[in-house]
Amino acid sequence: MGTPLPSQFADFFAASRRKGISLTLKYRYLEHMGAPRAEDDPMHANPALNPSALAPRERPLKRAIFRGWRRRCPKCGSGPMLKGYLTVRSSCTVCGEDLSRARADDGPAYLTILIVGKLLAPVLIWSSTTFRSEPFVLGTILVIGSVALSLYLLPRLKGVIVAFQWAKRMHGF
Repeated sequence: MGTPLPSQFADFFAASRRKGISLTLKYRYLEHMGAPRAEDDPMHANPALNPSALAPRERPLKRAIFRGWRRRCPKCGSGPMLKGYLTVRSSCTVCGEDLSRARADDGPAYLTILIVGKLLAPVLIWSSTTFRSEPFVLGTILVIGSVALSLYLLPRLKGVIVAFQWAKRMHGF
């Protein structure tokens, strides 16, 4: 099938206006038929009509979260994200990615409490029914376990939240 004549284009546009077909479908039809793109094509010349042309490239979420768990820069994975125990660096020392807009706030603490509670509650029930140890001994072991687990999880969960914000372009990332 050959390239349609210009009069066929006009007939197609008039019919599509009556049927309510969008500009995108019209231009896909024209491309399919082999019509050349004009320099003044409104879908490609005017970014307001084609928002996908201005959309930023999607960032990989799983890779960013894994890098955040390792407390590394979500962009390059090489530079350290945290300065000290919980302070986020203003920028990556390797790639220069701006991390100053990170707003983890209380998210890591809430997640830490949730995870530690879900992990240690069954341990408490199991050990109290199985071993029947003194409450002071059981409490001491569980307090030490919860503090150690909390100290381990808190910086990692902060890295995960900052990496999630970076991947989803939240707070100006």
